Amino acid sequence: MPTARCLDALLWRAAAAPSSFQRVNGESSKVQEPEPPKRRSRRKSHILLRIDSWIDSTVWNAGFAAGEAWEEITIFFRRFRVHGWKRAVFEVLGEALTLGTAGMVLLLALAMPAFEETKKDWRNRGNFAVTFLDRYGNQIGHRGIIHENSVPIDALPDHLIKAVLATEDRRFFDHFGIDFLGLIRAMNENARAGSVVQGGSTLTQQLAKNLFLTNERSLERKIKEAFLALWLEANLTKKEILSLYLDRAYMGGGTFGAAAAAQFYFGKNITEVNLAESAMLAGLFKAPAKYAPHVNLPAARARANEVLSNMVQSGIMTEGQVIGARRNPATVVDRDDAEAPDYFLDWAFDEVQRLAARFPQHSLVVRTTIDMGLQKAAEAAVASSLREYGESYNAKQAALALIENGGAVRAMVGGRDYGESQFNRATKALRQPGSSFKVYTYSLAMESGLTPDSPIVDAPISWGNWSPHNYGNSYAGRIDIKTALAKSINTIPVRLAKEKLGPNAIDKIMAEAEKFGIETPIRKDVTIPIGTSEVTVLDQATAYAVFPAGGYQSRRHGIAQIMNYDGDVLYDFSRDEPPPQRVLSETAAAYMNQMLTRVPYVGTGRRAAVDGILTGGKTGTTQAYRDAWFCGFTGNYTAAVWFGNDDYTSTNNMTGGSVPAMTFKKLMDYAHQGIELRAIPGVENPAPEAAAPKVATAASEGEPAGLPPLMRPRSLSADSTRLIREIGRMLKEAKPVTTPRRVASAAGRDPG
Repeated sequence: MPTARCLDALLWRAAAAPSSFQRVNGESSKVQEPEPPKRRSRRKSHILLRIDSWIDSTVWNAGFAAGEAWEEITIFFRRFRVHGWKRAVFEVLGEALTLGTAGMVLLLALAMPAFEETKKDWRNRGNFAVTFLDRYGNQIGHRGIIHENSVPIDALPDHLIKAVLATEDRRFFDHFGIDFLGLIRAMNENARAGSVVQGGSTLTQQLAKNLFLTNERSLERKIKEAFLALWLEANLTKKEILSLYLDRAYMGGGTFGAAAAAQFYFGKNITEVNLAESAMLAGLFKAPAKYAPHVNLPAARARANEVLSNMVQSGIMTEGQVIGARRNPATVVDRDDAEAPDYFLDWAFDEVQRLAARFPQHSLVVRTTIDMGLQKAAEAAVASSLREYGESYNAKQAALALIENGGAVRAMVGGRDYGESQFNRATKALRQPGSSFKVYTYSLAMESGLTPDSPIVDAPISWGNWSPHNYGNSYAGRIDIKTALAKSINTIPVRLAKEKLGPNAIDKIMAEAEKFGIETPIRKDVTIPIGTSEVTVLDQATAYAVFPAGGYQSRRHGIAQIMNYDGDVLYDFSRDEPPPQRVLSETAAAYMNQMLTRVPYVGTGRRAAVDGILTGGKTGTTQAYRDAWFCGFTGNYTAAVWFGNDDYTSTNNMTGGSVPAMTFKKLMDYAHQGIELRAIPGVENPAPEAAAPKVATAASEGEPAGLPPLMRPRSLSADSTRLIREIGRMLKEAKPVTTPRRVASAAGRDPG
């Protein structure tokens, strides 16, 4: 039997094997024999085989289960399979859902920066009440709660609410922030008229723009505006939205809100305005500068008549109810023609809140640094340049900042029209400065031991993957540094940064610009030697004012004193601010002034030279002619001028040596009338070309020819002008003189 044979074999092996017992102290004990190495390796192999088998079986079972599950899902969804036209419909819907989802993700990504604004205390505009004075103590405007007395929505006249809704948003109480029906209606009307006659934005969207955004015309801004409108509708009631809109909108004349506008235009409380006055106020929301009644009363009345027609067409009122307002249009109180410098006041109000945050009093009188004569001249210079050359050069906006030697801001123009756009392009718009940024690289070069006469090679150069090109793609070969700056050659500042300024040259240029007064964060990039990092106009004016200051900080400021209504001086710039620090050595500053004063005479800024007054500066033109700059100075004043478009579209080949330089000259011609001229440090003996009459027909490199010659205007001194104005005011205010009836003459006739 097999079993018996196996048993015999086992017994034989046991008998043949050596005894595994030994006797210890007379006792028998078992001795453990060492296991052969081959048996241990077999056991280890068996364990590994079991692990491998478990892994194989687990993976196979998982795959089998997944296949079964997938088959069940496939079988389940087969019942939804469609054919024919239904399949085409489902395919379209599926693609639309996919694209819609991707679009919503994109829109949300674009809107996220706007939502960050909602985290701030946007409801609170501060409890400051500030009366602003100019440098001579004349009142020029208000900001703060004095000018923003909000009236509860329930206390406003019913006809004012109706006039606003009929004109701005008839379906205000029916939509959720975006009115698609109104948008379709507006598109239809615009298509029929062949131009933009109606807007599709709701009142909520307009409020979102006023609270959080700027007037920049771009798709990104419209997307943000739409999302913020939805956010406002979700977080505020309709009454709150309407109240904020009426309280925050600009209404012309430097007024914000319907209550302030009623007081300014009609001299009465908002609760007392009649239907005709309400219609005139409602007409201001569209274009406050165009329809401001103290500027253009006929246009304001015509606009008010349109508002009355809107009320009739929308069914809010009947023709019989508005006929009285049509026959008796609103009249306004007499106002001085002088306009408030609103762009400057907005900036100055921010400065006051920063400086006076530590003071317990918030009802303040602030003496500013603005000179209204220079302010009007700056506004006139910008307006005339845009009017004469804006259309031909395709430039719709401009900005300007004027600083007197010592740091006082004397004039500021933040845009073409404050009524159309309250966005201050002088202090908030970030634009590439182009070649006007090169002065920081050249200043470092002068500090490093180079001089204006140091030789440099103008030739193609590459820095990593970047290869800058000169205007016209031409190269001059071996030249000196002063010629390179005057001709605005692009390769030279790049070569200076790469080869002459040592390691970390880009960091050094960034630090130099910050020392000069550039407050905008500068992007670290090898292209910044030729001005690719964005700055503001006020930044550039602040930095260039270092040169006429002899290398010292310009200490830019717009606030001279802050006082309470008791006359106590809470802040005084000359008392409370530290003295200026030197940011450029005396030698380097002298070298820079010697080079920059050649630019208006032999370089790219020939149209900026002020006749009879030594002028220095630098032009700047960015890629694709998007921005045109001139930043310049005399011994008395420094100014930065920018021309371009809000939407970053290119101008028609406008360079910094054309309209910006001409605008600079217009302003400086006025600013230097009847004042004591100061010398520019380091330029004791001006170059012969600077003293000689300027040849107006000479076209600088990169400057289009054909511009009309500019001549110094014949005008009175500043003192004579003020005296004549004072005489005119006295004559205007004087009482009329009555002549008594005289006795008849010898001829018996009455001379009367």
